Amino acid sequence: MNRERCLLHCWYHFNNETTEWVQNILFQFMILFASNVMEIGLSVIFLGPKHLKKLQTIQATIPIHEFLFRTWNRRLDIESQNIMGRAFEYRRAAKEKRWDKMSRIFPKLGKAITMAAKAGGEDPAMNPALRTAIQNAKAENMPKTNIDNAIKRASGKDAENYVQELYEGKGPHGTMFMVECMTDNHSRTVANMKWIFNKWGAGLVSPGSMEFMFSRKAVVEFTLPAGKDLEELEMELIDGGLEELVENEGTVYAYADYTDFGSLTTAFEDLGIEITKANLQRIPTDPTELSEEQMEEVEKLLDKIEEDEDVQDVFTNIA
Repeated sequence: MNRERCLLHCWYHFNNETTEWVQNILFQFMILFASNVMEIGLSVIFLGPKHLKKLQTIQATIPIHEFLFRTWNRRLDIESQNIMGRAFEYRRAAKEKRWDKMSRIFPKLGKAITMAAKAGGEDPAMNPALRTAIQNAKAENMPKTNIDNAIKRASGKDAENYVQELYEGKGPHGTMFMVECMTDNHSRTVANMKWIFNKWGAGLVSPGSMEFMFSRKAVVEFTLPAGKDLEELEMELIDGGLEELVENEGTVYAYADYTDFGSLTTAFEDLGIEITKANLQRIPTDPTELSEEQMEEVEKLLDKIEEDEDVQDVFTNIA
Protein backbone atom coordinates (compact mmCIF):
# COMPACT_ATOMS: atom_id res chain seq x y z
CA MET A 1 0.00 0.00 0.00
CA ASN A 2 1.55 3.35 -1.01
CA ARG A 3 1.87 6.42 1.23
CA GLU A 4 -1.10 8.22 -0.32
CA ARG A 5 -3.43 5.28 0.27
CA CYS A 6 -2.16 4.83 3.86
CA LEU A 7 -2.72 8.48 4.61
CA LEU A 8 -6.21 8.36 3.10
CA HIS A 9 -7.16 5.35 5.25
CA CYS A 10 -5.77 7.01 8.41
CA TRP A 11 -7.65 10.21 7.66
CA TYR A 12 -10.92 8.31 7.09
CA HIS A 13 -10.69 6.44 10.40
CA PHE A 14 -9.42 9.55 12.20
CA ASN A 15 -12.60 11.45 11.27
CA ASN A 16 -14.85 8.58 12.32
CA GLU A 17 -13.07 7.62 15.53
CA THR A 18 -14.25 9.05 18.87
CA THR A 19 -11.70 7.42 21.20
CA GLU A 20 -8.96 9.92 21.95
CA TRP A 21 -6.04 7.46 22.32
CA VAL A 22 -6.90 5.85 18.98
CA GLN A 23 -7.02 9.29 17.35
CA ASN A 24 -3.57 10.04 18.75
CA ILE A 25 -2.11 6.88 17.19
CA LEU A 26 -3.75 7.60 13.82
CA PHE A 27 -2.47 11.17 13.98
CA GLN A 28 1.12 9.94 14.44
CA PHE A 29 0.75 7.65 11.43
CA MET A 30 -0.60 10.56 9.39
CA ILE A 31 2.50 12.61 10.13
CA LEU A 32 4.67 9.67 9.06
CA PHE A 33 2.81 8.99 5.81
CA ALA A 34 2.43 12.65 4.83
CA SER A 35 6.15 13.30 4.37
CA ASN A 36 6.16 12.65 0.61
CA VAL A 37 2.53 13.10 -0.38
CA MET A 38 1.91 15.23 -3.45
CA GLU A 39 0.46 18.71 -2.93
CA ILE A 40 -2.78 17.89 -4.74
CA GLY A 41 -3.26 14.80 -2.57
CA LEU A 42 -2.94 16.88 0.60
CA SER A 43 -5.40 19.42 -0.73
CA VAL A 44 -8.13 16.93 -1.48
CA ILE A 45 -7.64 14.85 1.68
CA PHE A 46 -7.42 17.69 4.22
CA LEU A 47 -9.34 20.60 2.79
CA GLY A 48 -11.27 19.48 -0.23
CA PRO A 49 -10.90 20.69 -3.84
CA LYS A 50 -12.41 24.15 -3.12
CA HIS A 51 -9.31 25.11 -1.09
CA LEU A 52 -6.73 23.84 -3.59
CA LYS A 53 -5.81 27.28 -5.01
CA LYS A 54 -5.35 28.80 -1.56
CA LEU A 55 -3.18 25.91 -0.43
CA GLN A 56 -0.99 26.23 -3.52
CA THR A 57 -0.23 29.87 -2.65
CA ILE A 58 0.83 29.13 0.93
CA GLN A 59 2.29 25.61 0.63
CA ALA A 60 5.85 26.94 0.48
CA THR A 61 5.53 28.66 3.85
CA ILE A 62 3.59 26.03 5.86
CA PRO A 63 5.34 22.74 6.73
CA ILE A 64 3.22 19.61 6.34
CA HIS A 65 3.49 18.70 10.02
CA GLU A 66 2.22 22.16 11.02
CA PHE A 67 -0.64 21.80 8.56
CA LEU A 68 -1.57 18.49 10.19
CA PHE A 69 -1.49 20.01 13.65
CA ARG A 70 -3.84 22.80 12.56
CA THR A 71 -6.25 20.25 11.14
CA TRP A 72 -6.06 18.31 14.42
CA ASN A 73 -6.71 21.46 16.46
CA ARG A 74 -9.90 22.17 14.53
CA ARG A 75 -11.31 18.86 15.82
CA LEU A 76 -10.79 19.79 19.45
CA ASP A 77 -13.96 20.87 21.25
CA ILE A 78 -14.18 23.63 23.82
CA GLU A 79 -13.25 21.24 26.64
CA SER A 80 -9.87 20.75 25.01
CA GLN A 81 -9.45 24.51 24.84
CA ASN A 82 -10.16 24.64 28.57
CA ILE A 83 -6.94 22.71 29.13
CA MET A 84 -5.06 25.60 27.54
CA GLY A 85 -6.22 27.96 30.28
CA ARG A 86 -8.89 29.84 28.36
CA ALA A 87 -11.97 28.51 30.12
CA PHE A 88 -11.55 30.91 33.03
CA GLU A 89 -11.24 33.87 30.66
CA TYR A 90 -14.42 32.81 28.84
CA ARG A 91 -16.32 32.46 32.12
CA ARG A 92 -14.95 35.79 33.32
CA ALA A 93 -16.08 37.55 30.15
CA ALA A 94 -19.57 36.06 30.47
CA LYS A 95 -19.74 37.20 34.10
CA GLU A 96 -18.69 40.74 33.29
CA LYS A 97 -21.54 41.04 30.79
CA ARG A 98 -23.91 40.62 33.73
CA TRP A 99 -22.02 42.78 36.24
CA ASP A 100 -22.53 46.52 36.50
CA LYS A 101 -18.88 47.51 36.04
CA MET A 102 -19.18 50.60 33.88
CA SER A 103 -17.71 52.85 36.56
CA ARG A 104 -14.66 50.59 36.61
CA ILE A 105 -14.31 49.79 32.90
CA PHE A 106 -14.75 53.21 31.29
CA PRO A 107 -11.77 54.90 33.02
CA LYS A 108 -9.51 52.02 31.95
CA LEU A 109 -10.72 52.23 28.36
CA GLY A 110 -10.30 56.00 28.42
CA LYS A 111 -6.69 55.65 29.54
CA ALA A 112 -5.95 53.24 26.71
CA ILE A 113 -7.49 55.63 24.17
CA THR A 114 -5.60 58.65 25.55
CA MET A 115 -2.28 56.79 25.56
CA ALA A 116 -2.78 55.51 22.00
CA ALA A 117 -3.74 58.98 20.75
CA LYS A 118 -0.76 60.58 22.46
CA ALA A 119 1.66 58.03 21.01
CA GLY A 120 0.39 57.89 17.43
CA GLY A 121 -1.83 60.88 16.78
CA GLU A 122 -5.52 61.63 17.17
CA ASP A 123 -6.67 60.42 13.74
CA PRO A 124 -7.92 56.80 14.03
CA ALA A 125 -7.47 56.31 10.27
CA MET A 126 -3.72 56.92 10.64
CA ASN A 127 -3.30 55.31 14.06
CA PRO A 128 -3.99 51.52 14.22
CA ALA A 129 -3.48 51.41 17.99
CA LEU A 130 -6.08 54.13 18.48
CA ARG A 131 -8.51 52.33 16.14
CA THR A 132 -8.18 49.19 18.24
CA ALA A 133 -8.64 51.09 21.51
CA ILE A 134 -11.81 52.73 20.16
CA GLN A 135 -13.14 49.36 18.94
CA ASN A 136 -12.60 47.88 22.40
CA ALA A 137 -14.38 50.84 23.99
CA LYS A 138 -17.36 50.49 21.65
CA ALA A 139 -17.52 46.77 22.47
CA GLU A 140 -18.15 47.78 26.10
CA ASN A 141 -20.80 50.33 25.03
CA MET A 142 -18.70 53.31 26.03
CA PRO A 143 -20.52 56.52 24.93
CA LYS A 144 -19.08 58.43 21.98
CA THR A 145 -18.66 61.56 24.10
CA ASN A 146 -16.43 59.66 26.51
CA ILE A 147 -14.34 58.37 23.61
CA ASP A 148 -13.99 61.85 22.11
CA ASN A 149 -13.02 63.34 25.48
CA ALA A 150 -10.37 60.67 25.98
CA ILE A 151 -8.83 61.51 22.58
CA LYS A 152 -8.88 65.25 23.36
CA ARG A 153 -7.07 64.67 26.66
CA ALA A 154 -4.05 63.43 24.72
CA SER A 155 -3.35 66.93 23.39
CA GLY A 156 -4.31 68.86 26.52
CA LYS A 157 -1.77 70.94 28.41
CA ASP A 158 -2.30 68.87 31.53
CA ALA A 159 -2.25 65.51 29.79
CA GLU A 160 -0.90 62.82 32.11
CA ASN A 161 2.20 60.87 31.12
CA TYR A 162 1.01 57.31 31.59
CA VAL A 163 3.54 54.50 31.89
CA GLN A 164 2.77 50.80 31.45
CA GLU A 165 3.89 48.54 34.30
CA LEU A 166 3.65 44.80 34.94
CA TYR A 167 3.29 43.25 38.39
CA GLU A 168 3.60 39.54 39.09
CA GLY A 169 2.15 37.89 42.18
CA LYS A 170 1.30 34.58 43.79
CA GLY A 171 -2.13 34.00 45.27
CA PRO A 172 -3.77 31.27 47.36
CA HIS A 173 -4.03 27.65 46.17
CA GLY A 174 -1.13 27.90 43.72
CA THR A 175 -2.66 30.71 41.67
CA MET A 176 -0.50 33.20 39.81
CA PHE A 177 -1.34 36.71 38.67
CA MET A 178 0.05 38.93 35.93
CA VAL A 179 -1.26 42.46 36.49
CA GLU A 180 -0.88 45.04 33.72
CA CYS A 181 -1.14 48.63 34.91
CA MET A 182 -1.14 52.05 33.28
CA THR A 183 -0.12 54.73 35.76
CA ASP A 184 1.07 58.30 36.11
CA ASN A 185 2.36 57.62 39.64
CA HIS A 186 4.63 54.61 40.14
CA SER A 187 4.86 54.99 43.92
CA ARG A 188 1.07 54.93 44.30
CA THR A 189 0.63 51.90 42.06
CA VAL A 190 3.32 49.72 43.61
CA ALA A 191 2.09 50.58 47.12
CA ASN A 192 -1.49 49.64 46.17
CA MET A 193 -0.43 46.35 44.59
CA LYS A 194 1.63 45.36 47.64
CA TRP A 195 -1.23 46.21 49.99
CA ILE A 196 -3.84 44.28 48.00
CA PHE A 197 -1.74 41.13 47.64
CA ASN A 198 -0.61 41.14 51.27
CA LYS A 199 -4.10 41.73 52.63
CA TRP A 200 -5.50 38.73 50.77
CA GLY A 201 -2.80 36.28 51.80
CA ALA A 202 -0.77 36.66 48.63
CA GLY A 203 2.39 38.50 47.63
CA LEU A 204 4.29 40.10 44.78
CA VAL A 205 7.32 38.34 43.29
CA SER A 206 10.39 39.60 41.46
CA PRO A 207 9.75 40.94 37.93
CA GLY A 208 10.19 38.22 35.30
CA SER A 209 9.74 35.35 37.77
CA MET A 210 6.54 34.09 36.14
CA GLU A 211 6.89 35.40 32.59
CA PHE A 212 7.79 31.95 31.25
CA MET A 213 4.62 30.45 32.76
CA PHE A 214 2.43 32.46 30.39
CA SER A 215 2.31 32.60 26.62
CA ARG A 216 1.62 36.09 25.29
CA LYS A 217 -0.89 36.10 22.45
CA ALA A 218 -2.69 38.54 20.20
CA VAL A 219 -6.41 37.80 20.49
CA VAL A 220 -9.10 39.09 18.15
CA GLU A 221 -12.74 38.54 19.09
CA PHE A 222 -15.38 38.66 16.36
CA THR A 223 -18.62 37.18 15.04
CA LEU A 224 -18.35 34.91 12.01
CA PRO A 225 -20.06 36.61 9.04
CA ALA A 226 -23.08 34.80 7.63
CA GLY A 227 -22.14 32.30 4.94
CA LYS A 228 -18.44 32.40 5.89
CA ASP A 229 -16.71 29.06 6.37
CA LEU A 230 -14.43 28.86 9.43
CA GLU A 231 -11.82 26.72 7.68
CA GLU A 232 -11.77 28.99 4.66
CA LEU A 233 -11.34 32.02 6.92
CA GLU A 234 -8.44 30.32 8.66
CA MET A 235 -6.63 29.97 5.34
CA GLU A 236 -7.24 33.64 4.56
CA LEU A 237 -5.81 34.79 7.90
CA ILE A 238 -2.67 32.66 7.94
CA ASP A 239 -0.59 35.33 6.21
CA GLY A 240 -1.62 37.70 9.01
CA GLY A 241 0.03 35.43 11.58
CA LEU A 242 -3.02 33.42 12.64
CA GLU A 243 -2.22 30.36 14.74
CA GLU A 244 -5.75 29.08 15.42
CA LEU A 245 -9.44 29.94 15.53
CA VAL A 246 -11.61 28.94 18.50
CA GLU A 247 -15.39 29.23 18.58
CA ASN A 248 -17.16 29.56 21.94
CA GLU A 249 -20.90 30.19 22.31
CA GLY A 250 -21.24 32.00 18.98
CA THR A 251 -18.12 34.14 19.39
CA VAL A 252 -14.94 33.35 17.46
CA TYR A 253 -11.46 34.04 18.86
CA ALA A 254 -8.43 34.34 16.59
CA TYR A 255 -5.06 33.69 18.24
CA ALA A 256 -1.60 34.72 17.05
CA ASP A 257 1.79 35.50 18.54
CA TYR A 258 1.75 38.91 20.24
CA THR A 259 4.29 40.22 17.72
CA ASP A 260 1.70 39.64 14.95
CA PHE A 261 -1.01 41.78 16.58
CA GLY A 262 -0.78 44.53 13.94
CA SER A 263 -0.68 42.21 10.94
CA LEU A 264 -3.60 40.12 12.27
CA THR A 265 -5.90 43.10 12.85
CA THR A 266 -4.92 44.47 9.42
CA ALA A 267 -5.86 41.12 7.85
CA PHE A 268 -9.34 41.42 9.38
CA GLU A 269 -9.68 44.95 8.01
CA ASP A 270 -8.61 43.80 4.54
CA LEU A 271 -11.28 41.07 4.62
CA GLY A 272 -13.93 43.55 5.76
CA ILE A 273 -14.67 41.60 8.95
CA GLU A 274 -15.72 43.75 11.89
CA ILE A 275 -13.69 43.18 15.04
CA THR A 276 -15.57 43.14 18.34
CA LYS A 277 -12.48 43.37 20.52
CA ALA A 278 -8.71 43.00 20.01
CA ASN A 279 -6.02 42.88 22.68
CA LEU A 280 -2.93 41.13 23.99
CA GLN A 281 -3.48 38.34 26.50
CA ARG A 282 -1.26 36.17 28.66
CA ILE A 283 -2.41 32.54 28.49
CA PRO A 284 -1.08 30.13 31.15
CA THR A 285 1.01 27.22 29.90
CA ASP A 286 0.06 25.03 32.90
CA PRO A 287 -3.43 25.99 34.16
CA THR A 288 -4.48 25.17 37.73
CA GLU A 289 -7.83 23.55 38.55
CA LEU A 290 -9.69 24.96 41.57
CA SER A 291 -12.70 23.79 43.54
CA GLU A 292 -15.74 26.07 43.85
CA GLU A 293 -14.72 27.10 47.38
CA GLN A 294 -11.17 27.88 46.27
CA MET A 295 -12.47 29.80 43.25
CA GLU A 296 -14.63 32.00 45.47
CA GLU A 297 -11.62 32.87 47.62
CA VAL A 298 -9.40 33.64 44.64
CA GLU A 299 -12.07 35.73 42.90
CA LYS A 300 -12.26 38.01 45.95
CA LEU A 301 -8.58 38.82 45.43
CA LEU A 302 -9.09 39.15 41.69
CA ASP A 303 -11.99 41.58 42.15
CA LYS A 304 -9.94 43.68 44.56
CA ILE A 305 -7.07 43.92 42.08
CA GLU A 306 -9.39 44.93 39.24
CA GLU A 307 -10.95 47.66 41.37
CA ASP A 308 -7.65 49.58 41.44
CA GLU A 309 -7.81 52.55 39.08
CA ASP A 310 -4.35 51.86 37.62
CA VAL A 311 -5.05 48.24 36.66
CA GLN A 312 -5.82 47.61 33.00
CA ASP A 313 -5.79 43.80 32.75
CA VAL A 314 -5.31 40.82 35.05
CA PHE A 315 -4.31 37.37 33.83
CA THR A 316 -4.19 34.22 35.96
CA ASN A 317 -3.25 30.55 35.63
CA ILE A 318 -6.76 29.41 36.58
CA ALA A 319 -8.11 26.70 34.27
